[in-house]
Amino acid sequence: MTNTYDRPNAVARAVNAVIRWLAESGVSIAGTRALRVRGRTTGAMRSVVVNVLRVDGVDYLVSPRGNTQWARNARVAGQIELGPRWRRTPVPLTEVPDEVKPALLKRYLERWYWEVKGHIGGLTPQSDPAELRSAAPGIPVFALAR
Repeated sequence: MTNTYDRPNAVARAVNAVIRWLAESGVSIAGTRALRVRGRTTGAMRSVVVNVLRVDGVDYLVSPRGNTQWARNARVAGQIELGPRWRRTPVPLTEVPDEVKPALLKRYLERWYWEVKGHIGGLTPQSDPAELRSAAPGIPVFALAR
């Protein structure tokens, strides 16, 4: 795992805030979900919007911007909350090993490349297996236990 983190600019943060508000209100745009996780140092709940990838009946979270604050917090907390304000559900999660990530990253890129291009380690839906393996350590992926 690397400490790469592609920090969003002011415009991206503003757009994310609107999409997060919608997701917390129960409105999903292209599969977005509201995620809350307890902060590592403050213990305060932090909110972000994520895309939940379902593969073979298992839900996954990918952090396309790299080792973000929510990914670091989730790694330490071992669980997150998903869902709108009135129906948040605690969900345990485990980090996916690097050797499993390439296939999941490929599926994620096929679905959300239009949204995350430029933020996911230089990958595209046409990235070959070697490129996916090379980028995998810098992109946290979590399996959700349901």
